[in-house]
Amino acid sequence: FDSFITHRNRKFDMEKAKRLGIDAYNAEQAEKANILEVLLSNYNDGRKKTLFCVAVNLLELQELQEVLREIENRPDIKMLTLKEKSAFVAGLLQDTASNRGIDLKLHKKKR
Repeated sequence: FDSFITHRNRKFDMEKAKRLGIDAYNAEQAEKANILEVLLSNYNDGRKKTLFCVAVNLLELQELQEVLREIENRPDIKMLTLKEKSAFVAGLLQDTASNRGIDLKLHKKKR
């Protein structure tokens, strides 16, 4: 079961760190953390923290960067309410994940 962050990629992440080298892997993780900060600071309506955290954890850096470009290229993004921005960004992340067959839900322990 997952805690706040999913554990689905643990083995893949270990192999990736070995393949890229620790410094390159850590740099990628730092960039993903920066993206998460942007998402949480600008597009979290108070109900998307888990979704954003899981998306940043499971999606590739290039996919997250593309989502940010799509957000920036939306001409009316500044005119939207926070709730509308949040829904738009959540939809982009869900669509990106869906295209790769990824579920952005945490697997919680049943009570």
